[in-house]
Amino acid sequence: MRLVSGSLAGLIRDPHVVGVTSNPTIFATAIAGSDLYDEQIRDLAARGVGVDEVVRMITTFDVRWACHVLRPVYDATDGVDGRVSIEVDARLARDTGTAVAEAGALWWLVDRSNLFIKIPATEGPSPRSRRAWPSASAST
Repeated sequence: MRLVSGSLAGLIRDPHVVGVTSNPTIFATAIAGSDLYDEQIRDLAARGVGVDEVVRMITTFDVRWACHVLRPVYDATDGVDGRVSIEVDARLARDTGTAVAEAGALWWLVDRSNLFIKIPATEGPSPRSRRAWPSASAST
């Protein structure tokens, strides 16, 4: 909603917001609590796109847009600030290979250097964050 209204750009300019986080709860609230996504949802449903993929498409579109809005902050701070986060679906986080593959897919779908991918923590040690980060951070 802040993207459509332009208020994110105002928050960056005036109170100096330097980054944005997203997660499935934030998007679920935005999608359910607004009619802003109704047209996209109808179009995707008419093409037979499943619910999980609809959410993924809407989420990656909005995160890409937010990355664009925050790019001047990212550039001005040499990448210290201006990042936008997206989270790997928690249902995938227990399987390292799947979580790493999903992180790579999100990186590819958003395709912005100021993207920050979060992988939810799960019980037990896991190399998933070490495996996902180098490939994502090396891309520009």
